[in-house]
Amino acid sequence: MHRSIPRLVEQLKKNPLHRREFLRTTTLLGLSATAAYKLASEVLGEDLLPEAHAQEPAQSSGQVLRVAMPVLPINDPATYDETNMANITHRICESLTVTDSSGITRPQLAERWEASEDLRTWTIHLRRDAQWHSGEAFDVDDVIFNITRWLDPDLGSANLGSFAALTETYVYGGSSGTRMRSGALERVDRFTLRLHLSQPTLSIPENFSAYFTGMVHRDFNGNFAEKPNGTGPYRLAEYEQGSHAILKRSNRPYWGAQPSLDEIHYYDVGGNVAEMMEAYVTGEVDMVHSVDVRSLRLAQSVPDTTVYEIKSASTGVARMRVTEAPFDDINVRQAVQACIDPISYPQLVFSGRGSAAEHHHVAPIHPEYFEADRPVQDYERAKRLLRDAGYPNGLDITIDVGNTNGTWQQYICEIMKDQLAPAGINLTVNVLEKSDYWARWKTTPFGLTTWGHRSLGTMVLGLAYRTGVPWNEVGYANPEFDAALDHAESLIDIDERTVAMEKVQGILQRDAIMVQPVWRPAFFVARNYVNNLIPDPSRLHRFDEVTITESSSS
Repeated sequence: MHRSIPRLVEQLKKNPLHRREFLRTTTLLGLSATAAYKLASEVLGEDLLPEAHAQEPAQSSGQVLRVAMPVLPINDPATYDETNMANITHRICESLTVTDSSGITRPQLAERWEASEDLRTWTIHLRRDAQWHSGEAFDVDDVIFNITRWLDPDLGSANLGSFAALTETYVYGGSSGTRMRSGALERVDRFTLRLHLSQPTLSIPENFSAYFTGMVHRDFNGNFAEKPNGTGPYRLAEYEQGSHAILKRSNRPYWGAQPSLDEIHYYDVGGNVAEMMEAYVTGEVDMVHSVDVRSLRLAQSVPDTTVYEIKSASTGVARMRVTEAPFDDINVRQAVQACIDPISYPQLVFSGRGSAAEHHHVAPIHPEYFEADRPVQDYERAKRLLRDAGYPNGLDITIDVGNTNGTWQQYICEIMKDQLAPAGINLTVNVLEKSDYWARWKTTPFGLTTWGHRSLGTMVLGLAYRTGVPWNEVGYANPEFDAALDHAESLIDIDERTVAMEKVQGILQRDAIMVQPVWRPAFFVARNYVNNLIPDPSRLHRFDEVTITESSSS
């Protein structure tokens, strides 16, 4: 047991409201989920253990779940940038850990882990009964192969941000980059790996559960669709980008409990919500993976249907690239921010759902969120800042938006246009095709990008704003911010981490690298005969216990 756990027990006794963070933190520190729930139950005098589910191997029953969802490229799990890619493959190529819908991180291909007292050394013990579909045993050399790939700067994986403590900065040709540090990985034995970090990091086990951490075989050729070898309970039976993906239960031995569904079918029926809902209403699919607010009334009118709401830290960030004019001037960025009234966005964009944000990408549902004064709209300040930047007569700017998962992104930009105008800022909203936006999302001077849920605020900040990481679309490089984030990531005590986040959030607001007005709601719909669906904030499909009680018509 990690030496910090008794202190966490004492904190739980003083503040029972910290139970969720007690469970999250003690499991990150290596306590099993069952042990963590039992310990919390003893401390609080109530039964917190989740209802146990039978783990008997599922018998083949011909059950097929049909889902309407865009079928995107699945070439390399390490470079996925949309959850829908991983929905096709994450039960084929599994991760070391899995973080469930309540934020508890559990073993998957890892059996257990331990952290040193200072959180700089992590020892990961792999399960010994996992096998690749090709027949070989899964072992530590596979993990080393994957982590080494992730941290190759030429690959461009978001894991460079998640596992920054395993990396170093290097200089070449007058430029700098990030790569894996020598000695970061230690092969203890065939089923044990030790990580040596450059700075303490609490979230290491949870980082291994991200949707871009699927383990691929050592002979991976860069295209998973061509050679879909994995360790999971499903195999990829058919795949055609933009059309369909068919998963079938593998006939290979599997280390875990077999899922109930024999097959999962993903159908790309056009990509927009109207087309997916049409397929749902006509009975072509049993579930629509994402429904927007404007389709809720239609969804609620369909008989035998449940609408599921997902509460998460998903958002849209209108980020200004600090290396590109005119956004290389902090006065311009602060002027843009000063025009924004976030309070109006939930009602105007999401019919009263969602919540206003504060331009720092840390959500109130994040456990370490620091509640500070909300930024207020101030046109006089905006005009003064524009004059200081050399634009006394106003400024013309353009924002790129791709509506990559809904027209709500364009609506945000249109509201921004109206709110910027009184300060003399003329905003042109440039609506692109999805593919065109994703081709330039990291280089456009001003663009609105969707960001999915991460259960810790420190995780999303490390992915998006740490110096030199692949998803740093802002071009932000601030050693003060990096150091403050490193410090917050190192803290086990949730109250201490919250205090530390005051500085982290404040730096981002001060540097004005984004307009982030709203936390968005998310919904999906399914027929009532589809049982045990879990609204997961990460938007990964957790179908292992899903059953179908009556056959959908085909």
